[in-house]
Amino acid sequence: MRLLVKAPAKINLSLDVLHKRTDGYHEVEMVMTTIDLADRIELTNLSEDTIKILSHNRFVPDDGRNLAYQAAQLLKTRLNIKKGVAISIDKVIPVAAGLAGGSSDAAATLKGLNRLWDLGLSMDELAELGAEIGSDVSFCVYGGTALASGRGEKIKHLPAPPNCWVILAKPTIGVSTADVYKNLDLNTITHPNTNAMVSALENGNYHDICSNLGNVLESVTLDMHPEVAQIKDQMERFGADAVLMSGSGPTVYGLVQYESRLHRIYNGLRGFCDQVFAVRMLGD
Repeated sequence: MRLLVKAPAKINLSLDVLHKRTDGYHEVEMVMTTIDLADRIELTNLSEDTIKILSHNRFVPDDGRNLAYQAAQLLKTRLNIKKGVAISIDKVIPVAAGLAGGSSDAAATLKGLNRLWDLGLSMDELAELGAEIGSDVSFCVYGGTALASGRGEKIKHLPAPPNCWVILAKPTIGVSTADVYKNLDLNTITHPNTNAMVSALENGNYHDICSNLGNVLESVTLDMHPEVAQIKDQMERFGADAVLMSGSGPTVYGLVQYESRLHRIYNGLRGFCDQVFAVRMLGD
């Protein structure tokens, strides 16, 4: 038996880091929403008790470093399951891009295996397991739009943003999240207004969403990688309504309300950036 599951990317509308925790993680407040850019995960039962990762993307590890592998292993260990699975990952979300591609693959694997193996776990139970794999996995289990706090595992669901386009551009570099956090100076950062972003979503106010985009990691990544700043400048110059880096980067996205402006921005970015996408919000 086989099962297909979509694993959508996320963008951060707001990302704040409050302080370093005693467990070594950072206390965060993040407003995230899913977008219509997704990996496709195919799960196939195997007769032998093993986990196989299959992918044509050379940047996707096929062993225990892979978060989808970790998700399957966690279910097998926690529930004492003696079954095997082949996890085929058709990668569409750029790797190491700040879009939670690996986390979403893990979340899709948890949800898919819950069905494939008839485990009967609730979404809350799956999200709790996901928190053991990575900070964004709990959010990716639920999808939609949410405020994530703690180290990312505490989820408060929010209304979807108003309909708009999202243009994403990723330069040909990868960014180490660990390096970005290591270079983050909590004494000098300007915190985004998380409450204002939450209110903007609750009121469905597109203008207020645009004016309250914020990411404390952005300035760190921009200093480390000037090409990210160039993409941001270009996107603003071409006329996006608001522009922000997602996660620890290096992907930059722009919000665009009107399709007439979309093509100009998309074509302009294609001139100097290979990976450019124009997608819709999923959001709910």
